[in-house]
Amino acid sequence: MKKLMLGVAAGAMTMMASSAMAEECGTVTMAEMNWASAGAIAHIDKIILENGYGCKVDLVTGDTMPTFTSMNEKGQPDIAPELWINAVREPLDKSVAAGDLIIGGEILNEGGVEGFWVPTELAEKHNLKTVEDALKHPELFPGAEDDSKGAWFTCPTGWNCRITTGNLFRAFNAEEKGFALVDPGSAAGLDGSIARAFERGQGWLGYYWAPTSILGKYDMTLLDMGAPHDAEHWNSCTVIEDCPSPKPNAWVKSEVFTVVTDDFAKKAGVAMDYVKGRSWDNRTAGKVLAWMSDNQATNEDGAYFFLENFEDVWSQWVTPEVAEKVKKAL
Repeated sequence: MKKLMLGVAAGAMTMMASSAMAEECGTVTMAEMNWASAGAIAHIDKIILENGYGCKVDLVTGDTMPTFTSMNEKGQPDIAPELWINAVREPLDKSVAAGDLIIGGEILNEGGVEGFWVPTELAEKHNLKTVEDALKHPELFPGAEDDSKGAWFTCPTGWNCRITTGNLFRAFNAEEKGFALVDPGSAAGLDGSIARAFERGQGWLGYYWAPTSILGKYDMTLLDMGAPHDAEHWNSCTVIEDCPSPKPNAWVKSEVFTVVTDDFAKKAGVAMDYVKGRSWDNRTAGKVLAWMSDNQATNEDGAYFFLENFEDVWSQWVTPEVAEKVKKAL
């Protein structure tokens, strides 16, 4: 009887603690953005916050500008787990200064990255570290209509990166160095050109960005542009169609943070520590995205795949006690 009573008392204390935590955190609204990495992290957060911290998480459809505007003007949703803040820098800074919004953790700790990539194996074999290094070897990059030229893949028509890539192609005098600019025709064509290169063991040079499923599936190296980001030249030339005198210019890293409302920060308790502290690198995110793409998986599927296969990553985001709760829930 004594053991039974002790067991009942212990169970009651656990329920009271869980109830208190849930009451403290309460119901949380979170934006599930309409791109894969943000959708996956939203479901990862939902699973961890609900099972590890006792929150009740409601996901709402989101996108960068509508979500930010709603948080800024209406205080909802409570959390934007992956906000590319370069797009909203000025109004976000004002809201943070006013105390209405709070910037949490840098969810993509390498930021969103754009630039020109080559297969890592090729880069290591031929010591290709910069764009200029690659331009010395047009023979390594087949795919142009003219077999005597190296292929430099650009973006499909309608994408902004088509303009920047075209200008940078001219800035590096790539045509004079034996290269031709290759239009892949579509997003699928761009992805397909990378896949074919890897299947055939060939080189590939062109524009891409991370984190993405393609770069999660294929090991690529980002080439150094050999020049810093020049914002003035970028805005006056690099992004302007047929700029007459482009010069080498690096993409600025896109800063990607979690943003929360002040109301959430006040009520969240220790859950706020989680939101401020978790992050993943582009390679890890890319692996999850690649699995999702290969398996036609949902964002929720991707979240469970990550939690089940990358415990070494997410267990660093939480206390051992919370990690144990999440593992039991899985």
